[in-house]
Amino acid sequence: MATIREGKKAVLLVVDVQVGVMRNAWDAPRITQNIITAVEKARSQSIPVIWVQHSDSELVYKSPDWHLVPELLPAEGEIQIHKQFNSSFERTPLEENLARLGASHIVLAGAATNWCVRATAYGALDRGYDLTLIKDAHSTETIEFENGINIEAENIIRELNIAMTWLSYPGRTNSAVSAEEIDFSAGTNSITPGK
Repeated sequence: MATIREGKKAVLLVVDVQVGVMRNAWDAPRITQNIITAVEKARSQSIPVIWVQHSDSELVYKSPDWHLVPELLPAEGEIQIHKQFNSSFERTPLEENLARLGASHIVLAGAATNWCVRATAYGALDRGYDLTLIKDAHSTETIEFENGINIEAENIIRELNIAMTWLSYPGRTNSAVSAEEIDFSAGTNSITPGK
C-alpha cells in the first residue's frame, strides 16, 4: 500500500526534454512552448522545478542528443536528476529531493509520453503523490509496427491524458489539464486547474 503524502505542496517535474528525444516528437515546437509556459508559471510562483535527463546506450550521457533542448534550461539552483530507467523514481535521488521539498503533488510534463512520462506518472501515484499531467506539454513519436499498423503519436498522448483523468487511487488525486489552465497560486503551494 502506498504512503499517502500529506500536504499540498507542488513541484513541476520536467522529464527528458532532450535534443534526441524531442527531435522527432509529435508537434515538438508547440509542446516545448507549453512546457516553457508551465516552467515560467512555476518559477513566478516560487514552485520548485525539477529537471530529469535520461541516458542509455542510444542516448549517451553528455552527448549532443543527451542535452536538454536549448529553449528549456534549468535555472541556477533547480534540481537536476539523471536516470537510466523509464521511471524518474528508479535508482535516482528524486524521492529524497521531493521529501526535502515537502512535496506531495507532482505536476508532470516532458517526453516520451508512452515511456518515461507514463512510467513516472504511475510511479508517482504508486508512491502516494497527487499527480497533474499537463495534457498539452508531453509528446512522443508514432509507433510503427512491422505489419504496417501504426499507433499515431497524437493518439498515444490522448490515451495517457484520458487515463490520468479517469484513474482512481485511494487518498490521491490525479488529473490532466492544459498548460494554460495550470494555476500554481491556488491555495498554499497547491495546484488546481485555473479559471
